[in-house]
Amino acid sequence: MRKFNMPHPAASALRRCSLLLFLLLALSACSSLRLAYNNGDTLLYWWLDGYVDLNSSQKSRVKTDIDKLFQWHRSTQLHDYAQLLQASQQHLNGSTDSAHLRASYDEVKQRSQVVLLQAVPELADLLRSLRPEQVATLEKKFAANNAEFRDKYLQGDIQTQQKLRYKKTLEQLELWFGDFSDAQEAQIRKASDARPLINALWLEQRLHRQQEILALVRKVQHDKPDRETTMALLRSLIVDAFRQQENAARGADFEAYEEATAQMVLTVIRLSTTAQKAHAKQRMQGWIRDLNRLAQEAR
Repeated sequence: MRKFNMPHPAASALRRCSLLLFLLLALSACSSLRLAYNNGDTLLYWWLDGYVDLNSSQKSRVKTDIDKLFQWHRSTQLHDYAQLLQASQQHLNGSTDSAHLRASYDEVKQRSQVVLLQAVPELADLLRSLRPEQVATLEKKFAANNAEFRDKYLQGDIQTQQKLRYKKTLEQLELWFGDFSDAQEAQIRKASDARPLINALWLEQRLHRQQEILALVRKVQHDKPDRETTMALLRSLIVDAFRQQENAARGADFEAYEEATAQMVLTVIRLSTTAQKAHAKQRMQGWIRDLNRLAQEAR
């Protein structure tokens, strides 16, 4: 599997908002999205286990819940994702603008919220079953992730951080378009560097969200609410998180970042050759085919 890095500033937000949707996109770096997606339930299980260290009584139930969630996802969401990709193919014709690109991103965010809300009953069951030592494990995992983020994205001067960001962006763009010439890479680098560096703001938002999650976990630990109450608390947390994300996106720094990122994508589309655009369309068409087949298999 090729290492996957999304160039959009909301890449990490997408991972935080909907692991299922992230898996669908990230694992598409494999030669077959179907093969990757068919292993997504196992990866989701290990992801959860890595955060709370599931005990023996939780493991079988969590596996069953994940299987149920994937069955729902296959039968109700994948055809819609295929249609979204088909619409996105039109961007490659060169007639799009930043508003259309950002609208497509907003559609992805909306779909990620749908997945999380669907999982609320199962998340409530898991939350109510957590032991104090598992809450401590969750807090330590958050701290370790934050330390990794700081080490990876907040070290060095502006030029160092821009270079790292450009490298990750280029890797993703090459997945879509294939190799670029030196002249093309120079233009992409210029467009990449034009984006404001807001890594510190992303970390601030990340820390705030983690504290909200931990506060909810501790509230459930202390108050021991019933299942319906826990579900209501989770729904409120999810909806508020997306609302906060939207409010942040309307801030001057995030607005400037998103617009500059959209302009960078437009630059890549405009400078890409006919063969490179064909490569991107072929890649997307393969994913569309796999998504439709997965949806048909579910039926």
